[in-house]
Amino acid sequence: MLAVDTGVVEEWLSEFKTLPEASISSYATNLKDKSALVSSLYKVIQEPQSELLEPVCHQLFEFYRSGEEQLLRFTLQFLPELMWCYLAVSASRDLQSSGCIEALLLGVYNLEIVDKQGHSKVLSFTIPSLSKPSVYHEPSSIGSMALTEGALSQHGLSRVVYSGPHPQREMLTAQNRFEVLTFLLLCYNAALSYMPAVSLQSLCQICSRICVCGYPRQQVRKYKGVNSRIPVSSEFMVQMLTGIYYAFYNGEWDLARKAMDDILYRAQLELYPEPLLVANAIKASLPQSAMKSSKEGTRCIQVEITPTSSRISRNAVTSMSIRGHRWKRHEQPENGNDATELGNFIIPEISVTNVAGERTGNGEKSRALAENDVQHLQGVQETATDPRTDSKGIPEIRRQKSVILI
Repeated sequence: MLAVDTGVVEEWLSEFKTLPEASISSYATNLKDKSALVSSLYKVIQEPQSELLEPVCHQLFEFYRSGEEQLLRFTLQFLPELMWCYLAVSASRDLQSSGCIEALLLGVYNLEIVDKQGHSKVLSFTIPSLSKPSVYHEPSSIGSMALTEGALSQHGLSRVVYSGPHPQREMLTAQNRFEVLTFLLLCYNAALSYMPAVSLQSLCQICSRICVCGYPRQQVRKYKGVNSRIPVSSEFMVQMLTGIYYAFYNGEWDLARKAMDDILYRAQLELYPEPLLVANAIKASLPQSAMKSSKEGTRCIQVEITPTSSRISRNAVTSMSIRGHRWKRHEQPENGNDATELGNFIIPEISVTNVAGERTGNGEKSRALAENDVQHLQGVQETATDPRTDSKGIPEIRRQKSVILI
């Protein structure tokens, strides 16, 4: 570690101790822009034998319990590196050099499992339903879903999964180690959108290291330092995949792809079904053409957006179609009378043109009927053009027609 980095860290340690209470908010806002300080802190954490490691861990814990949101996120960005250092030291069985890191991880865990009043938290997660659209899918793209009685009964229900309450821990052991680390990684993933690029890079690198250390792939990756295998749990690997999936589309494509391959490699060796399922699902959802550069900035996930126009089929049974069908049924008697009257009026036209009429054997009788029909049509036209009888045209037609039939 260089003397310049040591000077930056020491100045940071002394600056916060002399900071007045009113200036904490502005100090926390400007802290995230100090890239030299962040880089120096990473170097301190990566050296377990450093004399600055203990005061740095103490300062980070003070940031976390201060209640200031910006200071809390500043501590969270170092969480992946802190977990890797703790696991690496635990694998080498040198637990004395990881005492301050273990205390910091336990302090963050015990603060997160309780609310401001000191009561245990119970986290809830709503499982999305495939029948309702989300940012990841559209029900129409899945295909036809049978509207059975069971499906309709479950349509309006949402399944909620609860996590907690979590017990407080005074020390990390082999039994509760990954229970604590999984919960801490869950807290980190909840703030992924606020994490800088250097934190996402650290996440991808430590995920890859944890999964391949002690296995033949370590020689391929050329990782040095820890040569013994680090045990992991299935739940911890799922949380790692959650963060890596975010890193894919936020500027770290290459590192995220390498980390996902290493997690999938370790999950196949351990025969863990949950990380295998999640990793294969992420791999199948990735674009076919890999992004050339990992430094092009934030990327978005392409999803189908529900259009504004209606997708309801013309033949679909809806409340409007049922209402319209009811109106048609109520109007049917009136329309039937109109159709009958118009049908009686059309009959003379057909007989005049002899299109569908019967053949007549007597020519004179045919001419007499034709003359009568012509007179009838002339009477109808006069009746229809009379402005005094416009509103009662049909009754007048019926009266004229009855005269002809007699």
